[in-house]
Amino acid sequence: MPRAVENFIVFLFGGVIYSLIEVTFRGFTHWSMTLTGGLCLLIMFRRFTSKPHEPLVMKCLFGAITITVLEFIAGCIVNLWLGWGVWDYSGMMFNLFGQICLPFSVLWFFLSVPAVLICNYLGRRFSEM
Repeated sequence: MPRAVENFIVFLFGGVIYSLIEVTFRGFTHWSMTLTGGLCLLIMFRRFTSKPHEPLVMKCLFGAITITVLEFIAGCIVNLWLGWGVWDYSGMMFNLFGQICLPFSVLWFFLSVPAVLICNYLGRRFSEM
């Protein structure tokens, strides 16, 4: 399968899964978060499939950092620059400009475990094609 097709499938998968998580826990989502979720999973997929034997804790750390950094960038664009008010962590402890916060970064660490499993599954499926 061409790499561009793999990238597209992983991106869509990540966008849909992240949107479903947000709708489940917040009751709504925003299209910018669908794009951010897709990009997060795509970056993690490429990293995890290139380093299949990396320890799980390192993969989760990479996932948490990736998600936090992309969430910060997206937040600076959609919330601070465009003023869309998609989310606001300013009431959370250890936040940075209300766009990211330590408690959610820790949550991203643990949510990276299912992301690793999804990436492993997709990687196996793509290699079989």
